Amino acid sequence: MLHYSSMFDMLDANVPRDNKARKMIERILFGRDALNIIACEDAERTRPESYRQWQARCLKAGFQQLPVDPAVLKETVHIKNSLYHKEFFAVEDHGWLLQGWKGRVLYAISKWKPDEIYDGQ
Repeated sequence: MLHYSSMFDMLDANVPRDNKARKMIERILFGRDALNIIACEDAERTRPESYRQWQARCLKAGFQQLPVDPAVLKETVHIKNSLYHKEFFAVEDHGWLLQGWKGRVLYAISKWKPDEIYDGQ
């Protein structure tokens, strides 16, 4: 639930409550997922996983994580600093580009490649 409270807090700080696009974002993008956490139990509930859990899963499956391109990170931070609220953040952490709000990671972006090239056989 902390993820969604951060998402709604971020909207409150940046988009007026009567904004039509905000209402659509709240209802379609955030509302459905938040409802899943509140209303569903056991097998019916979709359990979100952290980027660290995904990292372990990808490594175990034989993928190799590639580093964040320093130019991409620099441009992301520049755009964030120029255009967005001061509480947004964008940082690199062990091969992940983390984006978030008030210290809480909301999105983690990475790139991977198979350890061996798949040849279709």
